[in-house]
Amino acid sequence: MKKADIYEFFHRLSENNPEPETELNYTNPYTLLVAVALSAQATDVGVNKATKKLFGEVETPEQMLELGEERLKEHIKTVGLFNTKAKNVIKAAEILIAEHDGEVPQTREALEALPGVGRKTANVVLNTAFGHETIAVDTHIFRVSNRTGLAPGKTVLAVEKKLEKVTPADFKRHAHHWLILHGRYVCKARTPECWRCPVVEYCNFKAKTPEPAKKRKNA
Repeated sequence: MKKADIYEFFHRLSENNPEPETELNYTNPYTLLVAVALSAQATDVGVNKATKKLFGEVETPEQMLELGEERLKEHIKTVGLFNTKAKNVIKAAEILIAEHDGEVPQTREALEALPGVGRKTANVVLNTAFGHETIAVDTHIFRVSNRTGLAPGKTVLAVEKKLEKVTPADFKRHAHHWLILHGRYVCKARTPECWRCPVVEYCNFKAKTPEPAKKRKNA
């Protein structure tokens, strides 16, 4: 994709959604960290259901330790891998208290040192909670980047590095969320809805899908 096309690609996404936000519910950087960690191999909708009551009781690492692992499991038992995730959340709370005065650190290295926190989770927290210009490559961003030709790569890290390089400075703050939402609702995995895509003319995907006949008839 050409440099001018990339700029227009993000410009179009920004026009559709000037202030994109995560679809995970949270109240502060700590609850965001917990929510993102729980979202691994789970949907945002499922995590939000599990944390609705949890975040009514817990907003700090100290409160998480007071809640305890077993009670935490009761809150998140509908989330995949909840046993392992509960252990990690409790251990992470201990480390945050012992090493960071109960605050969520603002470096990728410190975040990745927490149990259950990988590069993607760290990037989401840095971007969403602290405004860093990081791009957390999930399955949606990986697909959109390769399918459109925006930032092709064989690995998640390769795509992340390419996106960091090609994303115009004007759009780096929100690029992460624009691409996730675009992949989730328009450039879908099985059947991308090219017929309603705002960036279709800049996309290199050859097998573009036409508008379904039923929708054309109803229109």
